[in-house]
Amino acid sequence: MTDYEPLDLSAYCNAGASLLEVSAPRLGEQLWRGLPFLVADDPGRCCIAPSGSPVRVDVQRPARHVVIAHRQLAAPASDIEGTGVVVAEYRFHLQGAKSFSVAVRQRFEIAVVPTGWGLLPFLAVPDQSDGLQPLHEGPFAMAGWRQCESTQASAQEYYLWSWANPRPDLVLDAIELVPVTHPFVVGAITLSRAEEHPFVRTPRRPVVITVDGGANDLQVQVDRGVATYVQPLPSEDKAAVAGWGRRAQGASYVEVASLPSATVTLNQDGKELAQVRWAELESGNPVVNGGARLQLADRGRNWAHVRVLDAQTGRPVPCRVHFRSPEGVPFQPHGHHNQVNSNLGTWHIDVGGDVRLGDVTYACIDGTCQGWLPRGEVLVDVARGFEYTPLHQRVQIEPGRRELTLQISRWTDMAASGWYSGDSHVHFLSTQGAHLEQQCEDLRVVNLLQSQWGSLFTNTEDFTGRVSTTPDGGYVTYVGQENRQHVLGHLILWGLKEPVMPWCTDGPSEGELGGALESTMSDWADRAHAQGGTVVIPHFPVPNGEQAVLAATGRADAIESLNWDPHKEEAYYRYLSAGYRLPLVGGTDKMTSGVPVGLYRTYAQLDEEFSYPAWCAAVQAGRTFLSGGPIIQLAVDGHRIGDTVELSGPGTVQVEAWAESIFPLSSLEIVVQGHVVASTEHPEGPRSRLALSEPVHVPGPAWVAARCRGADGNHSDDWERPIFAHTSPVYITTGGEPGPRDEQAARYLLTLVEGGLEYVRHTAAYYPARTVTHHHGREDHTLYIEAPFHEALAALRAKYPTI
Repeated sequence: MTDYEPLDLSAYCNAGASLLEVSAPRLGEQLWRGLPFLVADDPGRCCIAPSGSPVRVDVQRPARHVVIAHRQLAAPASDIEGTGVVVAEYRFHLQGAKSFSVAVRQRFEIAVVPTGWGLLPFLAVPDQSDGLQPLHEGPFAMAGWRQCESTQASAQEYYLWSWANPRPDLVLDAIELVPVTHPFVVGAITLSRAEEHPFVRTPRRPVVITVDGGANDLQVQVDRGVATYVQPLPSEDKAAVAGWGRRAQGASYVEVASLPSATVTLNQDGKELAQVRWAELESGNPVVNGGARLQLADRGRNWAHVRVLDAQTGRPVPCRVHFRSPEGVPFQPHGHHNQVNSNLGTWHIDVGGDVRLGDVTYACIDGTCQGWLPRGEVLVDVARGFEYTPLHQRVQIEPGRRELTLQISRWTDMAASGWYSGDSHVHFLSTQGAHLEQQCEDLRVVNLLQSQWGSLFTNTEDFTGRVSTTPDGGYVTYVGQENRQHVLGHLILWGLKEPVMPWCTDGPSEGELGGALESTMSDWADRAHAQGGTVVIPHFPVPNGEQAVLAATGRADAIESLNWDPHKEEAYYRYLSAGYRLPLVGGTDKMTSGVPVGLYRTYAQLDEEFSYPAWCAAVQAGRTFLSGGPIIQLAVDGHRIGDTVELSGPGTVQVEAWAESIFPLSSLEIVVQGHVVASTEHPEGPRSRLALSEPVHVPGPAWVAARCRGADGNHSDDWERPIFAHTSPVYITTGGEPGPRDEQAARYLLTLVEGGLEYVRHTAAYYPARTVTHHHGREDHTLYIEAPFHEALAALRAKYPTI
């Protein structure tokens, strides 16, 4: 005997599909919400429509529940008039006992189909199940809606209502369908002998999945319930720095809400891998089937209020948090994601409030949060930038516990010695979102940049031309711009009072399709400087069609590194060795949730009270270091970063450098004119510290910098950036010579200038002469475009007459 048995109603059907107002009614055997139903297969007589007199359906079978698929055919003019109106009476006759009668009321046991939004019945459910949207496909116009992941069920033809038999030990003799007011139809009736309510009444619960041969492309289907997407679980790698990401361990998890009688099917690559009954999983024991191991990982949960305190101040402190069960199942605070955008890419999608590093998602909180935490052991990770020791802690959540307090400690305070951190380059966050995330990363400055990406314009609404400051004044966000051209280069403009337009030019992927070259980087730089702004060459060294022009003509205030590697290192050192003083800044180019603000950051040393203009001035003065984790310092004969040491001739200087970090360090190096002149290494360990103090011979004008590298590879962000830090130089002059001179480097810069000039002359697109009036108002657009290139050629040849 099956647990659910559909009745054959064909002998009682007196109405056809025309009453249902559907062109192709579903006939024959049906599965609605995983339950079997049987609809008469004659489209002209496929449902029961009692009218005038009752219809008695013989049953002669035992049943714990009776599930009736029915719908109301007409409704009063308004919900106010119709709700609660008795449409019909259903009488359930038990053998040897009295009958039980149920009033079938509009919007309680029955409803019209389709039902208006927000007017679902109180005691009936749609004939369809809630579900998931396709994970990897769908209409472009629905991209935002797909982030909801789930879809709410609606009735396609019927609502399902279940009657609980108060005497399941007795045979159900018959069901009598009695019309009362409005017309209605019954399409199918199914009996249940299962010891369960026919509709899912329990919430979803996590199931851990381990598959022989890997966990790629897994999907779970539940016939009498619902299941989420399958997601990877993070490892418990003891070498990983808490709060900075973990990679997948090989196991996955899914969350399932279903009836005990449900079948859970595990598919891989579209093929069935295993099937188990949900009741087996509810026992708590692992179930092994078809090369897969599944186990329920649910010990109950508590709604908890969490505070994270600064150990020094005792007050709540903004930070990033992650909570998970011992199996790795995430329990993020309410309002935050367990997986951002279903663990898919997040470019310009759901950027803000959550950060994903590797296979771990962190919630950015103001120091307090609340939500579900699993009972028993909970693993907690807390991080706050590079100056706090990350926290990895195991806590116990006992039944009834509703409060959890955690503490994190600052191991260094760079601001106390005048060093303030900032991100040179952030996209897509709102101003308020930037404030939250920068405080969570202890990042004093965020340069949030409006820009253009073809037909997409971003952060337009955030631009005000003035600084936005947190209430305590300690953290600032300024909306500037990144102006972009795909060959000449990109340009970051800080501190603008008004936009510098056009933002991008000359076609994709920066400008609009079919666009023309309307501006140069040099013109953008000039207009920014005219407002008192700061000009930074971003993601150095490419695109580089006009970067050398900016350096040779003194228009660049700094260069930015997003992801250090030998190529970027060599390019930067060429500019320095050619005699161009270019401070180094760090930024993230954050465009996704897979990058925390300030993962690469700029530390700038101020000689005055902290403010955004003072921070920008410190950058322009060269008092900076780039940090991808470590704190690094440099002094040359007691002179600090950005200073100039004047020697009467060749000589020796004492160079001191140190680096310290929450990430283990592998090396610290002193670099002079691009060559390593001293280095040290240190065994791996938490918050490693490395130091050097070396006399260095200087034969002529030179630059000196320090750099260090992490011991454990790269960060877990989308870019997998190396753990790294590099100072801006200390400059040395000898015998009155102004700076280093490297003719080979100068020739490289000259070649770049010539290449950029060739591009604007022979490749870029232009409107025909005298058909447009350009933004600059000049009659000769070609002269305007080429002018900075000629200026740079003249400057280079004046500095290096022999090239």
